[in-house]
Amino acid sequence: MSTTRQTTAEVVLVDYGLGNLRSVTRGLERAGADVTLTDDPADFDRADGIVLPGVGAFSEGMENAGPFRGALTDAAAEGRPLFGVCLGMQMLLTSSEESDIDGQGNVKGLDLIPGRNVRFAQGQKVPHMGWNQLDVRRDHPLVEGVDGEYTYFVHSYYAKPESPDAAVTTTDYGVEFPSIVANEAGNVFGTQFHPEKSGEVGLRILRNFVDYCTER
Repeated sequence: MSTTRQTTAEVVLVDYGLGNLRSVTRGLERAGADVTLTDDPADFDRADGIVLPGVGAFSEGMENAGPFRGALTDAAAEGRPLFGVCLGMQMLLTSSEESDIDGQGNVKGLDLIPGRNVRFAQGQKVPHMGWNQLDVRRDHPLVEGVDGEYTYFVHSYYAKPESPDAAVTTTDYGVEFPSIVANEAGNVFGTQFHPEKSGEVGLRILRNFVDYCTER
């Protein structure tokens, strides 16, 4: 039986040179989105939702995303759904220890969810790689039907938001860390894990995102 369903949302996937663009595109399309891959911030205005993917270092991500900063901030202020994936989620925060450790200095994130990304403590195996459980801490459209399910992670840093209420789900990896975060309004959010690599659970999350884009 096909898992594809009728298109329900126009989603823009931001191409800033980092990210699993092909697999994220396929996942969103399976979830029912009509996906436009773009490097033009002007395309955000016609989108029902925006996805900011990412694989790599925080400093490189923010440097590459520099031309998109104003448009992403404006879209968030307008209430448009903005979904960060893995590094894209970390970029939603204010800063990251990774930039300091890599000698890049204080690199400023998008600051849409106040907080800092920190490295797992010494003695913990990094990167955190594999399947771990989601524990829902806050109601949000993205997590409908996924409490207690497992998703796929690959990361060495995790979000530490200023507000505990920013944690939509948490995951235990020697330390309990936020695995999905969201702003107070709920329209800016991100997953530390890769939904596009998380099987049927990941597809459910992407479908929840597409549904949220159509209902706002």
